[in-house]
Amino acid sequence: MSELTVDRAGVVVGGEPAAVPYRPVAELGWDDRRGTRAMSFFIATEAMLFVALFFSYFYLGAGQPRWPIDEPPELKLALIMLGVLLSSSVVLWVGEQLGKRGHAAASRVLVAVTIALGGLFLFLQTLEYRHHLRKLMPQRDAYASIFYTITSVHALHVMTGLGMLLYVLALPAPEHTDRPPYRSLHNAGMYWHFVDAVWVVIIALLYVMPNLGARP
Repeated sequence: MSELTVDRAGVVVGGEPAAVPYRPVAELGWDDRRGTRAMSFFIATEAMLFVALFFSYFYLGAGQPRWPIDEPPELKLALIMLGVLLSSSVVLWVGEQLGKRGHAAASRVLVAVTIALGGLFLFLQTLEYRHHLRKLMPQRDAYASIFYTITSVHALHVMTGLGMLLYVLALPAPEHTDRPPYRSLHNAGMYWHFVDAVWVVIIALLYVMPNLGARP
């Protein structure tokens, strides 16, 4: 170690800088929240995507004497799909609460149930598309194009959410671990609840309003 010297002004010069004690990020309490912050930002960007799509829907309808141009979509199957997604959110929330209390096995079962409900939603949407495509093809007009764009983009988000939940299901512990990934079930649940909320808006704007004769 080099010796320290003091100049005429009394300032210590020379020598090696004092070592700063190293503390892992996890010990500072930051690492276990980084995933949640990242998921919040990711959801915000995805929300802007849907805002742009909804804006396009209203923009295209504003200049039309009648909107939708074609026959409004039927409500029955779409409302069943809404019930399926809302039920899946409730099941996943309960699963997360059980995970926080240390009931990992029960939490894992409810995550699996949520995945099954998400798969049921996609199956019902396939049936709805098959029925809807008999009357309206995507290339027919502006309304058909934006309708299928919004609903299919949402379906892709459902698939992404299912991928996240499948990843959580494959982890040794879905929640509250002392090593990465931290809060995996909570973070995946944030995205799943967002996807469900978007479907509520889609039902209101693309299904209910047209059937009530409301104008954009």
